Amino acid sequence: MAVNSSPVALVTGASRGIGRATALLLAKRGYRVCINYSQNHVAAQALALEIEALGQESLLVCANIADEIAVCNMFNQIEHHWGRLDALVNNAGILQTQSTIEGLTAERINQILHINVTGTFLCCREAVKRMAKRHGGRGGAIVNVSSAAAKSGSPFEYLDYAASKGAMDTLTKGLSIEVAGEGIRVNGVRPGFIYTEMHADGGEANRVDRIKASLPMQRGGEPEEVAAAIVWLLSDEASYSTGSFLDLAGGK
Repeated sequence: MAVNSSPVALVTGASRGIGRATALLLAKRGYRVCINYSQNHVAAQALALEIEALGQESLLVCANIADEIAVCNMFNQIEHHWGRLDALVNNAGILQTQSTIEGLTAERINQILHINVTGTFLCCREAVKRMAKRHGGRGGAIVNVSSAAAKSGSPFEYLDYAASKGAMDTLTKGLSIEVAGEGIRVNGVRPGFIYTEMHADGGEANRVDRIKASLPMQRGGEPEEVAAAIVWLLSDEASYSTGSFLDLAGGK
């Protein structure tokens, strides 16, 4: 039996929005895709069927990335199933209802940091263990999905979320230097004002429509536009890019 040499990608938080669009585009570009999700099995299963309809393999893994044991198990499943990992997209993240700092609790702050920051660290750690040349890996590429909020601070709405994405940017820069000699590239994207379901999590489903007139491009972005940037950063076309960021926020 011929060995499948197609590259393997893990997309966290892949059941909706930017993660879903990225998983589909990776499949179209010839990747086998591990679909990570934490709750919505129906949406994740539907995505898997779409990927398989494109002629590519998929692997469904339900795992909360803030759970260290679950993260380790997920990477072990990928290794057992396909024997390799070439690309990681750290897309999973949460935000909560819009609030000024006066409404933030330690529980809320810690939950956001635990998933958005600790979870991303854990996934990067496990990916490096498998990609690094010193461990017998082939190298690889990691893209961290940050946010325009990392630069704006998102005052009056999502200070805690913005801070978590700022931490992700610091991780991206530092890790890119740490693993450059291991054949691993680490880059980030900073989407902003994208039409995804996440805005409803913050209590304002139509937030992009409220804000879009103030943007230089005067429109919101689509998940597929962010996915295109992510997939480019993962590709050989971006082979000399590491520690860099693409801003995808309509010029804001």
